[in-house]
Formats: sequence, structure tokens, C-alpha cells
Amino acid sequence: MSSQEIPEENLPAEQDAAHGAVEGAGDPFADPGLPAHKPRIQDIDERAANRSERAVAFMFTLSMLATVGFIASYVIFPVDKIVYIFPFGHVSALNFSLGLTLGVALFAIGAGAVHWARTLMSDVEVADERHAIAAEPEVKAKVLADFAAGAEESAFGRRKLIRNTMFGALALVPLAGVVLLRDLGPLPEKKLRSTLWAKGKQLVNMNTMEPLRPEDVVVGSLTFAMPEGLEEDAHDFQKQIAKAALMIVRIEPDNIKDKREREWAHEGIVAFSKICTHVGCPISLYEQQTHHVLCPCHQSTFDLSDGARVIFGPAGHALPQLRIGVNSEGNLEALGDFEEPVGPAFWERG
Repeated sequence: MSSQEIPEENLPAEQDAAHGAVEGAGDPFADPGLPAHKPRIQDIDERAANRSERAVAFMFTLSMLATVGFIASYVIFPVDKIVYIFPFGHVSALNFSLGLTLGVALFAIGAGAVHWARTLMSDVEVADERHAIAAEPEVKAKVLADFAAGAEESAFGRRKLIRNTMFGALALVPLAGVVLLRDLGPLPEKKLRSTLWAKGKQLVNMNTMEPLRPEDVVVGSLTFAMPEGLEEDAHDFQKQIAKAALMIVRIEPDNIKDKREREWAHEGIVAFSKICTHVGCPISLYEQQTHHVLCPCHQSTFDLSDGARVIFGPAGHALPQLRIGVNSEGNLEALGDFEEPVGPAFWERG
């Protein structure tokens, strides 16, 4: 039998003595206790405490100024402005200023809170025994008392300068996020509610770029039109035609089911928006026998003989109709703008 297998009672005397010495040693896992508390300079010198208070207030104020700088940068710098900043090189002035000011705003709040906690809040360590999950009434009372004591020791109520500047910093920082909502795009205002169509605007054939006459539109044909005065090389052509594009078809008046559609037509010639009311795709497929038009994107189908109402697909409402007539020159003209916004529904529509 090896020495490791010798029973404890059979150990030699010198080994038995060593074994007893180990057993008599202190428990290595015993609670060492808390070190003696050493007061900070702010705990014994009110002037030092006031300096720390001013330092924290300065950081919170710096955060507020940085937030204001963030908003100002967003307004001042254009998106395409490039500047040279050492050592970063050529960067976007807008992105650099937004990142810098927002970083300072958030860092200053964090640094102010840390400095406040390390210099002015209580740093006395307290050990508490574990307790059952269901707290006893006296424990609840102790927690409330500890909370009240902590609030008092934090000087939150007494240090009004810190409290007020902290509230100011925390109130201003969210404004940075609100300003970023501007990047969702320009506000539509009333731009989506109107088009270039107005009373007296002639219908221009988009293929020939000539004014449309009633005899140019025959039964079974599908013609696309735009308002006169809109040039293809205009800088906003795509934006304008996206709202003003028309489908022109001629239907026998007896085959028009909707009364208003018949009244707004001219000798069976009807004009409807070409823009699908689902997601705004251009409609281009026309079936003469049924007077149905089909959107090629998601197969929304509209009946042009019945107010262009939706008969199939995901579109939410009928195509808007443009009231038309004939001017003194014998050309087709609009008698006003669409009475409802064209294209997909939008939340400002009301």
C-alpha cells in the first residue's frame, strides 16, 4: 500500500502533526470583512464638493450645447459639402459635425453622471445578508429607508445645479433623434394633393407631343397624355409626370355604367390617372372588350367603364378621373385638376 493510501490513524507522528496544523489553519473562504472607509476630500471639504458640483454641471451644460450644435449642423451644412479635416482627410461636413456633436452630447452626460457618483454620492460599502425572495414587512421598510437615505446622500435634492442641468441635458438629447426624422425625406405638405392639371390645360399626346383632338381617339385605342407646358427635358419632369400622366380611352357612351364618369367624359372619351393606386406603378395594359386596365406590377385591375373601380388585386381605391372637354380650337382640354390625390393612399390624405 502506498503512502497515499495509509489510513489517517496509521500516519507517522510527524505527518499527523503537519495534518493537524493544516486543519487548524484559518478558513480560506471566510468573510474577510470590509476595509475601513476612507473619506474623500469632498466628504470633509464643502469647497471641494462645490467644485465637483460645478464640474458635473459643466458636463451636463456641455451636453446641452452639443445637442444644440447637432441641430444647428443639420440645418447649416448641405448634404454634398465635402471638407478636409486632418487627419481624416476629405469627409462630409454634415456627417462629421453630426457625429462629433452627438458623441460629445452623449459622452458629457455619461461623464457627468460618473463624476457625480464618484465624488458626491455616498461611497460607503454596505454588506447585507441574503434573504428570502418574499420580503418581510421589516425588509420592505428597510428598503424604503435605504432608498430615502440614498436619495439624501446623493444630494439630488440639495444640489439643484446638478439636478437642473442634468434634466436639461436629458431633455435636449432626444431632440437629436427627432431631427434625424427629417432624413425620411421632405414633408409632402400639399404636393401630393395636386398636379399640373388645371382648367384650360390641353391634353398633349405623349407619343407625338401634339395636342389631342377628339378624332384622334378611337374606340379600342389607349392613348397616354400629359398637360401642355410640361417639357421632357425639365428638371422636375419625372416628378410631375408621375402625378399628371393620363390614360385616354373612348368608350361608347351607352357602355359607361357610372353616371359621373359619363358626365365628365367628352363623347365617350374618358381620362383617368395612369398611376396605380396600389404602389404607384404606371398602368399600360388595356382590354378593349371588357374596358379593363391591368397594372403590370401586382395585377390590380380597374374597370374603366365603371368609374375605374378596383375589380381585382391589392389596389385600395379607384383611379381618379379627370374632367375633360373641348376648347375653341377643337383640342381636348382639362376642366380642372383631379378632385382627389392620384396614386397610392398616404397618411396625410385625411
